[in-house]
Amino acid sequence: MDDNKKQPASGKAADSKKRKEAPSAATGTKNQNQQGKDSRPPARPQKRVKFQDARNIRSQPSDAALDDGKLDLQKFLNAREFEIRALETSMRRCKSANATRVFQQVPREMRRRTASHNAKRVPKRLRDRAKREMMEDNTPTVEARKRRPRTTRARIRAENAKRLEKLAAKKRKKALQNEAEGEHKDEPGKTTIQTRAPRPKIRRDTLNEPPKPKSKFKKRQINKTWLPTHLWHAKRATMTEPTKPLWRFAIPLTPTQKCYRPTHRASGQKGTVFWDTSYMSTARLYGAAGGIEQVLKALGLVHESLWGNRGRKWRTGTRTWSGMVSRRQGNSRRRDIGPAMILWNPTPTAETAAPASNNTEQKKIQRQILIRTHPSCFLELFDELVKLAKLQTPQVHIEDLRFEIGSIELTGPGSTETLLAVLQPYHAEERHGQVFSSLVGVTNPASLPKDAVLGFSIKDPRLSYPPKRVDTASKVCDPALLDTLTQWPGEERVKPYGLFDRDVRLKASSLPPQKSINRRKGASIPGQEMQVTAADPPIPVIAFASRPAAGGQAQGTWTLLAPWKCILPIWYSIVHYPLSTGGNPRLGGLNEQRQIAFEQGTAWFPGDFLGTNAGVVWEMEQRAQRKKAWDRRPKGKRIEWASLDLGAGRKGEIGDGLACDFEHLFGLPTDPSPSSSEDQSTSNVDPNAMDVHPGEEAEAAAKLGKAHKDTVPSLATVEQMKKTEFNALISSVDSGRPPPRSIISVNITFVARGVANACARIYRLPSRPSATTTVPSSEAEVPATDPVAAGTGSLPADLRDQWLQKLPSKKSGSRSSKATTAHSAPHMPRDVGQGTRKELMAKSLLSGDPLPYPRPAANQTDIGGGHPLCPGEEDLIGFVTAGAYSLSEGKGTAVGAISAEKAFDTIKESGTKEGRLCIVRNAGENVGWLARWELV
Repeated sequence: MDDNKKQPASGKAADSKKRKEAPSAATGTKNQNQQGKDSRPPARPQKRVKFQDARNIRSQPSDAALDDGKLDLQKFLNAREFEIRALETSMRRCKSANATRVFQQVPREMRRRTASHNAKRVPKRLRDRAKREMMEDNTPTVEARKRRPRTTRARIRAENAKRLEKLAAKKRKKALQNEAEGEHKDEPGKTTIQTRAPRPKIRRDTLNEPPKPKSKFKKRQINKTWLPTHLWHAKRATMTEPTKPLWRFAIPLTPTQKCYRPTHRASGQKGTVFWDTSYMSTARLYGAAGGIEQVLKALGLVHESLWGNRGRKWRTGTRTWSGMVSRRQGNSRRRDIGPAMILWNPTPTAETAAPASNNTEQKKIQRQILIRTHPSCFLELFDELVKLAKLQTPQVHIEDLRFEIGSIELTGPGSTETLLAVLQPYHAEERHGQVFSSLVGVTNPASLPKDAVLGFSIKDPRLSYPPKRVDTASKVCDPALLDTLTQWPGEERVKPYGLFDRDVRLKASSLPPQKSINRRKGASIPGQEMQVTAADPPIPVIAFASRPAAGGQAQGTWTLLAPWKCILPIWYSIVHYPLSTGGNPRLGGLNEQRQIAFEQGTAWFPGDFLGTNAGVVWEMEQRAQRKKAWDRRPKGKRIEWASLDLGAGRKGEIGDGLACDFEHLFGLPTDPSPSSSEDQSTSNVDPNAMDVHPGEEAEAAAKLGKAHKDTVPSLATVEQMKKTEFNALISSVDSGRPPPRSIISVNITFVARGVANACARIYRLPSRPSATTTVPSSEAEVPATDPVAAGTGSLPADLRDQWLQKLPSKKSGSRSSKATTAHSAPHMPRDVGQGTRKELMAKSLLSGDPLPYPRPAANQTDIGGGHPLCPGEEDLIGFVTAGAYSLSEGKGTAVGAISAEKAFDTIKESGTKEGRLCIVRNAGENVGWLARWELV
């Protein structure tokens, strides 16, 4: 009975079921067939024989054409005819033998899983061939128009599409009728009024609205704005979530391809990386030169070099200024707003080139400047500009040009080559256009003069699409190029930049449609460049080269400013430019920007600037994301902060393990935040901690644009200190101290091993104990105890020396060899008797240090039996904001922020060499790594 129950219901089911037991009679035929398949030779040798046979060309020996030693012409021709036919047959068979499908011939990053049965998944140049292959192979295909909707939502969409198609047909029919009626109504004697197209409204001293999107995309841009290249990016990059835009824009975060290492190579070794940075906000300030000067000084541009003879090139408009702008907070303290780039518009007169003076005529000249800043701090900067502009007499005005001017950034050795191929000057007599065209052979934008500016007009890039490769091999060591870089003729015959002019921008935005360009290309001779006509307006652009803040041999960056609607034509030409080193420029997103800044050792705004309001908002959002990811993990697989063992009896993480907890570092009142958890270890606030003024909290909360009660006022009171200010305090003898609750950005490099993550803790080296705690008293009846085993909560007295021993010695192997010989037991000699072995073993046991009794608990004096303990909470000085393994350095690096007061005290006490050493410990771990920090 049981055997009958186990039998399948049908023979078909029995054949389909896999069996591991011995074959039965019913399945004997199948197993024989299977054995026949297994007995076949492998496929690879068969394929090799097939290729060799196809490539074999048969021929006849020369003796066949001879008749008694004489050449027979007919036989000779027959033999050659046979060989020619054999050659053609071999070519035909070889082509068919080595045939591959279309989707197998495209690069790996362009392949799609559905390409084998959908011709639309391959590039356009291969679609016809793909369709032909599918017809030959009878590949089943599905057309979207004939597919029946399977879900209710799909059915509703199909019905709506039909209704919209009928409505569009009615509209087209009605438009044609109206056009025909209008032609009949026109009379010869009747005059008509020709009006210009309305210009986009630009409000003065008020924020402007984003451009109105097309009707079919209107619902997708209710709470955000698309970049000019959004549709191109949406298919090739990971975008921000539709309901959670970043800085009021839909921004590409990273390409869909794996690109971490390719981005590193393209940005520094070979190639170029480019971004659409049109989300960067631009404002125009115009008015009297004296009023603009006062506004800029109120923003922190008070250095004498800017307004003296050294700043002449900047005020002329041939250089840019880049740095942090700030606002006044209280009586004498200032708070950073964010980074900004400021560019003056040149004037045709030569009077503005003179240094600023008290001459009233000089200050009354009407000037214009462009201020370009990050969108996270634009609203704060715009409010400050409006407030300062109203205080000037005569008043200075400001315009919001966020949606008038777009930008593209390029970096890498091929960035200059790419721009030279895409940007062709419109007017041959423009001086800056001539200088730009002479930069063939430049492989690093940083080799140009610092902050050099070139402003000229270019042709429509679609006229020369696809762009042709620029010959750069013969221009690398050109003496004319060296003369251009050293003398820099870009400061001669400077004219006002057309990008400042509203009418010029509007005219450039009225480019002819792509259909007209295609018609003109079809009418011209193939291979011949299209000529510029009156319908092709010049496009004003401004290109400036910047150097990385870290200096050295790092690659510079080209920034191209152009009208908002002209970004897309320029973008398409950049994407498809064939680099001389091979390949095309690589797409970059927001993550790639941060990666390149991290590899160059510079801070990235706003993530690494927690002393600004924009940095506070970024940090709070990151805390919420980390807390959300921490909650999603199972309880057994997530870090329990309260149970972390830091050694020497210390339990629990210091502060919030999911945050750069500067509130805990400075003893500020802890506010409820999304990253706080019930099981997180909480510590009492130090009663001697610095006080927080309520007025400063309210002002910082107001700048964050939220209510005072439900913001993070304690974190918003932390200030960002500049590198120059900190160095000035260190170098001076009788100067003051850094302001309270101030932080400085640092670049951290590990001495040997170690990789840091975000929110890692940064410690300074522990201080050595004072002499009173180590020298026993002469009056004491009981001798002093060993400080190492003094108690469960005390750290070793020689903890600082243990960390200093981690430094690599100058002479390789000297210190490590001494340490090895001191702590390792001597080797037992060979051919030694049993008595001698016992004697040597006894000597080794008695000569060593006695073991402590009772034996200390685990992680009491070290971590893992050889790693020094991390310092105490009093030595905590900061947190890591970004850290990873750096491909440029070949070891772990990090960017973080540390307390300026503690760093100042440490350098004053221990000197610059040991004062810049630090210990980095990842949150949730008990092992620290020795590193060195440098100011950014």
